[in-house]
Parts: sequence; structure tokens; C-alpha cells
Amino acid sequence: MIQGAGHVPGGWPGTSGSVPGGAATHAHHPQSSRSGGPVTPQAPPATLPAQPAGYTPTQRDLPVIGAATHPPGHEPTVIDMPSPAPAPEGPSPLYVVGDVHGYLDELRDELRKAGLVDADDQWTGGNARLWFLGDFTDRGPDGIGVVDLVMRLSAEAAAAGGYCKALLGNHELLLIGAKRFGDTPVESGAGTASFQAAWLLNGGQQADMERLEDHHIQWMSRLHAMAVEDDHLLLHSDATCYLEFGDTVSEVNEAVTQAVQRADADETWDLFRRFTKRFAFRDEGSGTAAARELLDAFGGSRVVHGHSPIPYLTGDTGDDSGETPQVTGPHVYADGLAVAMDGGVTMDGRLLVTRLPVNEASVNGRR
Repeated sequence: MIQGAGHVPGGWPGTSGSVPGGAATHAHHPQSSRSGGPVTPQAPPATLPAQPAGYTPTQRDLPVIGAATHPPGHEPTVIDMPSPAPAPEGPSPLYVVGDVHGYLDELRDELRKAGLVDADDQWTGGNARLWFLGDFTDRGPDGIGVVDLVMRLSAEAAAAGGYCKALLGNHELLLIGAKRFGDTPVESGAGTASFQAAWLLNGGQQADMERLEDHHIQWMSRLHAMAVEDDHLLLHSDATCYLEFGDTVSEVNEAVTQAVQRADADETWDLFRRFTKRFAFRDEGSGTAAARELLDAFGGSRVVHGHSPIPYLTGDTGDDSGETPQVTGPHVYADGLAVAMDGGVTMDGRLLVTRLPVNEASVNGRR
């Protein structure tokens, strides 16, 4: 049985290899709610100049890895999870949520299935710990609704003895920049660009901008970049850029928060550019080494990240019919050292809310 929201895994099965191939980025879902709700039309995309090497904005129709590129014995694997079991005694349950991108209805559904909220979206998770891996807005119909829900659950969970926390994603940086700096030119490394143009290019929704308030900006600007929970290193981006900000988790978080709060357009753009990098753990050999480098620096036995949709990591992006294969759970790769949580909700995939194994340092002999 494949892992879905609310299932209690006994441990992450490892995989023997990662997926080779060049970088890719994911196309965003057409501007309509998959639950049928109305969506405010998006302004026409602006055109950005050519970007420097290593900058990978999300946009349409970029090449992806084909199944034919997988060498024998290295086919991508989506983890097979056991059926739910009674919650064990010991540490409180730990859940992570992949990229939401404005799909509020899908988020509500998955949180309910996991038993974390009730039919009125009130916290019912008790002392559970819930981490969002970033990218709350853009592409989907109600990004500000997502932010409001996460902010409210943070207060409700704390009152119940648990907590709900969130990490900073590249789309939080993009929205903050578009609000603060608009069309102000920034140095992109390949000429000039602006946050407004980049935000529109990457699925910015005018309805979100109209509802964005100062308290939303203040909340996003204080989000941490990374965390370690129960031997899991939690990040938004599958990138090694975090190593550029410090030698410990606290140093990285402090450096990133200070950079965001200085509210300098060029500094914020540079931070956004670094956070858009992806696929650091994907290629065989070098991907495992990159994951190991982060784990050795910051702790944990597995990296858990969002940012890059699972179909693009596995190369399983559909056939000529245009159907995207269904993502049913997280994807373990990089010789078992990385766990991808972006189910590709913007491309008819799934929004993942998954309970992680607890204290699994000895699983598969890792670390």
C-alpha cells in the first residue's frame, strides 16, 4: 500500500540509487481551482532576461528526465508504506507538509485525513508536531487563505500542547519582494530584472497581492530556513545553498532572517536566486555526496525537502495523453538520504501531508 496522509510508517524504505539527468523545473497548473472555485485571472506573464547558471525559475515546458534515461537497477521508487498502526508511546507524532501553492481546499482535505483538523478546520492534533516546508502561495487559487490557516493553526496547536511551524520557501521570498520592491530593478547576474516580473512569471496571483497585509509579511519574514526534528533535516529547497549562510542550523536561520528583514532589494533577490536552485541530491553519486554534506554539517540522518515535484525527480511525468501519474506518497532517493515531499499539486499531483518515522537514526544502518 502506498503512503497517504495520516498513515503511520514504521520506517522509510531506502532506495539503491538516484535519478540521473539534467536540471528541470516544473510547470504550473492552469489557473483554476481543482475543487471548482473561481479564480481571479492572473496578469499576463512578464519576460525576464536570461538568468545566470544555477538559477532555475519554475516555468512551462522545460525538458524533464525521461524514463528511458534510467539505467538498469536505478528505476525511481515512490516509497511503499505500511498500513496505519496505533500511535506508539514516546515522542509526539511528527508530520510534514509539502508545497501547497495556494491549494487551500486540498490542504484542508489532507489535514482532515491526517486527523490534524476537524471539519471546521480547527486543530485536533493534540500534541502532534506539524511542519510546513514552505511555498504557500502562487499558482493556486488562495495563497493568502493558506497563510491565514497556517498562522491560525500555529496558535491553536500551541494551546493544545503541540505545534505547527513553517519554513521559508523561495515563493515566500518572491511574494515579499514583489510587495516591497515591485518594479524596482535588481541585479540578476544577467542584466536587470524585478521582483514584480519574476512573481508574475512564477504564478503570482493578483488576488493574493490584493489581500496581502503587513502581518502576513511580518510572519513570513521571520520564518526559519531549516530545522532538525527527530533526526530529520527539514529544508524547503533540495539545494546546498544553506551551507553558504553558516555552519549550524541556528547560524543559517539567523543569517537568512536578518537578510530578509534588512529589506534590501538586491540582497533579497540574491537570497531568492539561491533558494530557487534544485536537484542537488538527484544525480547518482554526486547527489548522495551533496545530501551527506548537508547532514554532516547540520545534523540528522535524512534530508526532507519540498520545492522539486516528485514527478520531475523520478522522470515519471506522464505519457502522450497528457495525464500526470498519480503521486501517492513521498519519494526516497539519494541512496536513502533524501525524502522529497512536493507531490506536484500544481500539476494535477497530490498535496502531501505525511507522518514521519520518529528517532530512525539506525534505519538501514544510516549514520
